[in-house]
Amino acid sequence: MLESFLWILLVGFFVGQIARRLKAPALVGMILVGILLGPQVADVISPDVLAASDPLRKIAVMVILMKAGLGLDREKLVQQGTVALRLGFLPAACEAVAIALAAMWILKFDFPTGLLLGCIIGAESPAVIVPGMLRLKSLGWGIAKGIPDAILTGSALSDVLLLLVFSLLLNFLAQGAAEVTLPFGLTLSAVQLLPFQIICQIVLGVVLGWLTAQVLVLLLVKQNWTQNAVQDTLVAASFALLLVVVAEKFPYFSGYLAVMAIGFFLIELDAPLARRLRQGFDSLWIIAEIVLFVLLGTSIQLQVLEKTLLSGLLILAVGTLIGRALGWYLSTLGSNWNRRERLFLLPGNSAKATVQAAIGAIPLAQGIQGGETILAIAALSILVTAPIAAWAIPTFAPKLLERGEVDPTKVAMLPEGAAQGANARRIVLLAAVDTSSLATQVLTKAADLARRSDSEVIVLHVIRTIDPQGVEHLRSKVQRLLADIRHKFITATGSVPEEIIRFAQDYRVAEIVMGKRGHQPWNQVLVGSVSQAVLESSPIPVILVEDDRLPIRPE
Repeated sequence: MLESFLWILLVGFFVGQIARRLKAPALVGMILVGILLGPQVADVISPDVLAASDPLRKIAVMVILMKAGLGLDREKLVQQGTVALRLGFLPAACEAVAIALAAMWILKFDFPTGLLLGCIIGAESPAVIVPGMLRLKSLGWGIAKGIPDAILTGSALSDVLLLLVFSLLLNFLAQGAAEVTLPFGLTLSAVQLLPFQIICQIVLGVVLGWLTAQVLVLLLVKQNWTQNAVQDTLVAASFALLLVVVAEKFPYFSGYLAVMAIGFFLIELDAPLARRLRQGFDSLWIIAEIVLFVLLGTSIQLQVLEKTLLSGLLILAVGTLIGRALGWYLSTLGSNWNRRERLFLLPGNSAKATVQAAIGAIPLAQGIQGGETILAIAALSILVTAPIAAWAIPTFAPKLLERGEVDPTKVAMLPEGAAQGANARRIVLLAAVDTSSLATQVLTKAADLARRSDSEVIVLHVIRTIDPQGVEHLRSKVQRLLADIRHKFITATGSVPEEIIRFAQDYRVAEIVMGKRGHQPWNQVLVGSVSQAVLESSPIPVILVEDDRLPIRPE
């Protein structure tokens, strides 16, 4: 097993990097490595590792769904209204039905078997879609209308719907129709019970995600059971994985939706904790991505692709270009999305990978007629759509979406230097601000430094003239710009330079960030009375931020 993991991690990483240097998605190289190392070709992966591939893939999917939840923006989702909900049901449902009809015509399947194939193929891949959408959010593409957030939420909901219908059809085809007797003698068929199951899975998933987020805030923030971001990530990942495991044993809620809900609610409950976890799960994904896609490659059955290649491609085309396109149109009907933004759903919302690898072989294992063909088309969908979508999302986003201003509180920032040790003293910065417009630039600079060093910020405003309205406006500005950072807003009275230096020494800050006024001729000679006085007397390094946002960092 150890040798197998070395093959997976080392070869998967370097071939992925080669693919990236050739301007192809890294996952293309990783899937290729899985095919070559797997039982189809070289057969160097241990059978024990292959047997454990399903739980390993679930761990990787848990990581990427936590990343998705930690990257969601509640305001953008509210702005979209019902678009995200419709994206969660209509495209997947329309694609599944279109594939079922195409399979009846091309493969001579009956409708239940064709719909079983449609549920497998219609599911969207979080492993491809989530990194792509988070990348767009970090670059600003489509964020003004919340397009990445709507796609992220819709993909999670659609998988809940299709997996429930898949399990219903599997039981129907394997065992025949089943009925459930409720209290008071009410009897419902499995089809009649399906809407209640969907609602139950979604509602309980969201509620359990909220409760878990509350527990994490209690343990990691209020009671301080951890000392650094690595331990925060370890605890959060363990709780998230626990929900996935419990959902398998008690299938009354969606474990994956609950995981995504944890990240979403953590942003609302404690944004600084969410920011630290965002960085931690970014690091976990580096390993999880390699394991996920290499193991996906090992699951692809090459020998069964030849018989169904042309018919499979035709079914995939019908499902995407007719069924899913109809669902996209209905989902965005009445929204503020323009034609180009709707067209972006073709590359942005059609990737297949993880779900197909997880459930594609189940019909064959349970003896469903046509199971081998279903498995072959599932494998074909991975080989075709995952690489294309991973390439198309960053390629077409600049051509079809509008670029907006990035909210730094909703995206990950890479920290400078190594992570702090368990006993390291937390870095504190002091941002000295007044009520002028320069305060925004000072706070933005302090926030950027804090995110990169995982620091706290003390915001100091020394009152010179009584201005309650100005102070309250400044307080709200601090809350908005430092939403994901531990911070404290302090007001004081007295000499401004003396108070800045006194508070800096009292809180043992590492650096002072303050504004430098002056574009008038006389200010080109004199830096400014306050900033000059602090520079001359402060034993602590001072960062000056000019009106044109050019920082000066003295030696």
